[in-house]
Amino acid sequence: MTATDPSADPAAGGSAESELTIRDAQATVDEWIKEIGVRYFQELTNLGQLVEEVGELSRLMTRIYGEQSFKSGKAPDDINAAVGDELADVLFVLICIANQTGVDLTEAFKKNIGKKTLRDSERHKSNEKLSER
Repeated sequence: MTATDPSADPAAGGSAESELTIRDAQATVDEWIKEIGVRYFQELTNLGQLVEEVGELSRLMTRIYGEQSFKSGKAPDDINAAVGDELADVLFVLICIANQTGVDLTEAFKKNIGKKTLRDSERHKSNEKLSER
């Protein structure tokens, strides 16, 4: 799949024959940056972008699931699509940061889930706050 070939992209209506792995996503973002984005923003700029995108997600989530409300006429028509779009924005910038710092997110995630599993194997099960109500 190339960044400029929407027919290969399931989200753009293309074939969904194969799943997109984290490694594939990193390669797709890298290709998109080189072909369309010209170059990566500096790392600190991308960190700022990530915080901005998380803020946009937060604003949406607090209005959907929290106590805040949308201004009149400002609620998205498709809540699920809006959340998905904001999450994808966060993921895109996160992948940019991983790419430009040389982090293989597949390997980093495997190590991280292993760490959490070892550290928290009993912790959450014994947490009364998480027990079924």
